[in-house]
Amino acid sequence: MQTIDFSPFYRSTVGFDRLFSRLDSVSGQEAKTYPPYNIERVAEDAYRISIAVAGFSNGDIAIETRENNLTVKGAKGPEGDKAREFLHRGIAERAFELRFQLADYVEVTGATLENGLLHLELKREVPESKKPRQIAINGASNTIEDKSVN
Repeated sequence: MQTIDFSPFYRSTVGFDRLFSRLDSVSGQEAKTYPPYNIERVAEDAYRISIAVAGFSNGDIAIETRENNLTVKGAKGPEGDKAREFLHRGIAERAFELRFQLADYVEVTGATLENGLLHLELKREVPESKKPRQIAINGASNTIEDKSVN
């Protein structure tokens, strides 16, 4: 039997979690990426992406949203390594680019960098015109009578 790995779709989307939770339970495999990150649901329509960006400062990271795509880029300037001599280098600090596909009406509401983690706050706000609503049926009540021929 052939298995399909849905983890790349699950890792790069926000707001489709119900569908991908079901699909992910079938595959159960997760690919490694740099830098590591978490996607969590903090409320019914609120999400947080936490990215481990040790060694990066605010000026080294760019966050961009365009249509339903979120891109996070990080790059260190070459001037930082010239003044330092490493005996052991365990913190990569290499350039990265992460892309996430956002569901409809999911927007980035804020970003904070603390303790080596970049936190992106996302919220789904469905416009009133797109929310389900009840439609009242107006008019006289008509009944259908059974007219059977005996």
